[in-house]
Amino acid sequence: MHFYEPRQGHGLPHDPFNAIVGPRPIGWIASRSASGQLNLAPYSFFNAFNYTPPLIGFSSIGYKDTVRNIEQTGEFVWNLATRPLAEQMNQTCAAVPPEVNEFELAGLTAEPSRLVNVPRVAESPVAFECKLSQLLQLKGADGTAVDSWLVLGEVIGVHIASHLLVDGIYDTAAAQPILRGGGPADYFEIKPENRFKMFRPR
Repeated sequence: MHFYEPRQGHGLPHDPFNAIVGPRPIGWIASRSASGQLNLAPYSFFNAFNYTPPLIGFSSIGYKDTVRNIEQTGEFVWNLATRPLAEQMNQTCAAVPPEVNEFELAGLTAEPSRLVNVPRVAESPVAFECKLSQLLQLKGADGTAVDSWLVLGEVIGVHIASHLLVDGIYDTAAAQPILRGGGPADYFEIKPENRFKMFRPR
């Protein structure tokens, strides 16, 4: 069994941490600066953290445009990254100046939201309108601050394409969500044939 202490290096061709904690949902986050500039960027450190109220969060390595925008306005929108939108999602990864609108860069439609002043990706079948609940700079076990920022938001509005609701139940696989894997370029798609069921013990 390979063992390593992260502070001393992993001794492998590629850091396995991201691959082990995976595949990971993608936080495809839309935001707007205080001056009105739109931004759209994917984050692979993303997940849901609470039912009531519904809370989602993502971590940004570095204080990037998305974090600054959300701190300024207190709002953002999460968009579901799907297989049909994978290439466009990837285009929004580009390191571009703050004045570049990634919606336009990737050929996506900025659809006005209902409750926040940040648009959603019209082409995405699911979107969460969110209000900032917490913004935290992360720290190591020794208390040293690191250049990573955890953004947590309360979901105050949910958009779901009607074809994904089958008898009122959301069909996860039908949405074709993609997830981030390990290595420099690996992604995975959820498909119906990968589904299995387990019910909680009573």
